[in-house]
Amino acid sequence: MQVHNWYKYNIPSSQLTIFSPFAIFNAMKILITLLKPLSFIPALLMMYLIFSFSAQTGEVSGELSYKISYNIVETKSEILHEGKSYDELNYEANSIQFYVRKAAHMTEYFLLAVAVSFPLYVYRVRGFWLFLLAGIFCAGFAGLDEYHQSFVSGRSPSVRDVCIDSSGALIGIILVQLFCWSTLHNPSGSHKKKKKTRKKRRR
Repeated sequence: MQVHNWYKYNIPSSQLTIFSPFAIFNAMKILITLLKPLSFIPALLMMYLIFSFSAQTGEVSGELSYKISYNIVETKSEILHEGKSYDELNYEANSIQFYVRKAAHMTEYFLLAVAVSFPLYVYRVRGFWLFLLAGIFCAGFAGLDEYHQSFVSGRSPSVRDVCIDSSGALIGIILVQLFCWSTLHNPSGSHKKKKKTRKKRRR
């Protein structure tokens, strides 16, 4: 065992206590604890974004979804060299507008679920409890969001939209669980690494 004689390097004893591995480890733990609440900021931003979209009137929301639908069919026509006229593109955009709106609903709540699940995972909420807490939060927010739309001109609440939103949230929670388990909590991977290091030491 190698013993370091720190006095040879003329390092004061006060600095040794500050820069010791134990002190650095404690400082990192304090920093992580202070930064943990900031992990919820993406979820708050996503909630604000969803709320702002819901606050749009029916006319404004319809125009936005139509523009997106038209850009999709126009881009498809250009890539495939279909050469469709404006009337054909307009008809096709109207035919997919409903699906574009519902896909937007799922995407919004998928991102919200991801933004909520990661901080909960950081706070050691795992497995069933992560599904339960993140699912109730996202589904509850979807219900409140639909209720909020009842006060907006040209909008109305929809139970179907709550189900669609909840489906997107469920997909997000599942993916976060799988990602965190495979990257941060994979006992088989760490066990294999330990075996490899032991074999190298024996050689």
